[in-house]
Amino acid sequence: MSAEQPATHPESGLAVIPLTVTSGATRHEFQVEVAQTEAEQAKGLMFRTKLGPTEGMIFPRQPADIASFWMKNTPLPLDIIFVGTDGRILNIAANTEPYSLEPVSAIGLTETVFEIRGGRAEELGIKAGDLVEY
Repeated sequence: MSAEQPATHPESGLAVIPLTVTSGATRHEFQVEVAQTEAEQAKGLMFRTKLGPTEGMIFPRQPADIASFWMKNTPLPLDIIFVGTDGRILNIAANTEPYSLEPVSAIGLTETVFEIRGGRAEELGIKAGDLVEY
């Protein structure tokens, strides 16, 4: 049993954990910040000016709901990935518009929302139906 503390992100102070997306025979690995509390989820990636190619943030939803997000105070375009209760991607709001107040929503019950740099999902071939595990 390890006594190591989980890694934390230097800017947000949130725990950082590994996450994988399995797309066919390909596994994509990310290091994601976990926005657990209501306040952490409300802030999300607001005010952030950089996000590495394998970095992201997850928003666990307990209980699962129809998630809806916006880009208020978020200067980076993001891919907002909605993950269903079976761990599979429901839909992706790709390259969301920075600072937009227009909501983007899941198409079904959402257990996790996973955000990465805008355009990465398409670059990597990540799509609806792919498996997300963390």
